[in-house]
Amino acid sequence: MPTVPRWVLFSSGCAPVLLIAGWLVAAFLEGAGYDPVSQTISVLAAYGAAGFWVMTGAFLALGVCHLLTAWGLRPAAAAGRVALAGGGLAAVLVALIPAPSSGGSLRHGSVVVIGFVLLAVWPVLAADGSGAAPWALRPAPSWVATAVMVAGAVWFLIELQGQGAAGVAERVVTAVQSLWPFVAVVSSLRHCGGGDGAPG
Repeated sequence: MPTVPRWVLFSSGCAPVLLIAGWLVAAFLEGAGYDPVSQTISVLAAYGAAGFWVMTGAFLALGVCHLLTAWGLRPAAAAGRVALAGGGLAAVLVALIPAPSSGGSLRHGSVVVIGFVLLAVWPVLAADGSGAAPWALRPAPSWVATAVMVAGAVWFLIELQGQGAAGVAERVVTAVQSLWPFVAVVSSLRHCGGGDGAPG
């Protein structure tokens, strides 16, 4: 079983922290005009938003974290690592192609959908059915993680179409998606006896 460099614990652990801190600070800067229950995170990174630079920075940092984690999470199957890296790249593109200050954007929306899909399916693609894999990279937990993320994405779409609590739904699913790589890394480090210090 390939070992995991310990720096991956940092990259994967920073992902949910930076994402959540980003939307909290950006929402604070936006003030009372922003409703975190019904409005999406993308609104915070839209052109002209008071917290534009904070949320954009959070998306960029999230993307980099996922890319680094995908590189270092060696026990995961290659397809899963590629999907996780693709999700990281999508996060970077979300920052580079922000939502407009009003109305929708096909380019922005397409990147968001691609990112959601890649980050939802990567646990299943990363799974190892040999029986020797770390707990979080075994088929059953991987399928559960993907199912939860897909259910969260469906909930988000329902709330978005019904003009309901889309902001809450999006925050729940993105928090889970940003946290699962950390779970996989911790599981791998414990399984591999603490990992090593190698960079690649």
